[in-house]
Amino acid sequence: MKILFLTDNFPPEVNAPATRTYEHAKIWVEEGHEVTVITCAPNFPKGEVYEGYKNKLYQKEEVDGIHLIRVWSYITANEGFIKRTLDYFSFAVTSFFAGLFKKADVIVATSPQFFTTWSGWFLSKFKRTPWVFELRDLWPEAIKAVGAIQDGYIYRSLERIEMYLYRSANLIVPNSDAFRINLVKRGISNDKQIVIPNGSNLKLFDHKKSGKSVRKQFNLEKKFIIGYIGTHGMAHNLDFILDCVTEIKDPKYHFLFVGDGAEKKKLVNQVKRLNIQNVTFVDPIQKDKVPYYLAATDVSLVPLKKSDVFKTVIPSKIFEAAAMQTPILLGVEGEAQKIIEEFDAGICFEPENEHDFLQKLELLKHDKKLYAQKAKNGARLAKAYNRKRLANKMLWALKDLA
Repeated sequence: MKILFLTDNFPPEVNAPATRTYEHAKIWVEEGHEVTVITCAPNFPKGEVYEGYKNKLYQKEEVDGIHLIRVWSYITANEGFIKRTLDYFSFAVTSFFAGLFKKADVIVATSPQFFTTWSGWFLSKFKRTPWVFELRDLWPEAIKAVGAIQDGYIYRSLERIEMYLYRSANLIVPNSDAFRINLVKRGISNDKQIVIPNGSNLKLFDHKKSGKSVRKQFNLEKKFIIGYIGTHGMAHNLDFILDCVTEIKDPKYHFLFVGDGAEKKKLVNQVKRLNIQNVTFVDPIQKDKVPYYLAATDVSLVPLKKSDVFKTVIPSKIFEAAAMQTPILLGVEGEAQKIIEEFDAGICFEPENEHDFLQKLELLKHDKKLYAQKAKNGARLAKAYNRKRLANKMLWALKDLA
């Protein structure tokens, strides 16, 4: 089977969409299928092309058997609604023209970069090929939730386009059951949906890996480390976390923030302004280094803003932390909370509730028996969300469609 996959993110970028696409495609190639991924020059989240790459009109490479085509796009930092819209729309246009010349039995276009799915729809019409909408975010609802767009004519127009794309797709692959339910309530048939959540690459995230070198590098050998590894964006509520840090008097606590994003500069300035001493910021790291940073942390922090929209979201961070048997401190309600509580792999606090956050953090630090139980249960969670099994589940769905 020839699979054509459209995505705005792909390694060496290390965000969740890039990782998921690469790991799925690699498994599909190993199963004997031909996978072509159309993407752009790696630049997320700073909007700066990575060293060794150029933002050219068209360039080809091969990664682990995956045929990779990188096309030109308008590149900007992951901030500002208009600039990001130009970024996403330009990729939709160039990926469409690149896709016209590739044979495919099925086309997959992935959100949350909403305009990528436009390209998938147009290609399906021109090539008379079934297409799949991989739903990773309820866009444009999600950007309204963080205040990047207001309810009005533009928002309602985008919402109408969103619904049209759902109806026209031959298959929708939401990455949470809450997304599926949301679509059903809005009139999209349950029969054309198959839920494929994010998961753990158990080969990469091996809990036997050590974090001693990371602790030594940052002089944190004797600290109780709360780690956040990922995008520092508008949705992640890290400014709230820093406000909470000012209330912590125990010098044993240390917060390690790894990554980059639209809010990072503001967060660094917040630490300076509040004279916070127990926070370390680290630039983005390669994916193969993430397990060692997780191994170095005592608690994996996963927060989001308090919003009904984010009750449908399942951050991929929880699966990676669970695989490393690092207890999770989750500040997300809804679907993610259900998973953590079902497997008892961490503790949940109410988003934006400072007292609850500090209380739950204290519990993880001082209750050794509870901590050990949460860590052990992470292995069960990771096994239940094995990335390879989930990739094969999606592959079977693509075969049926093709």
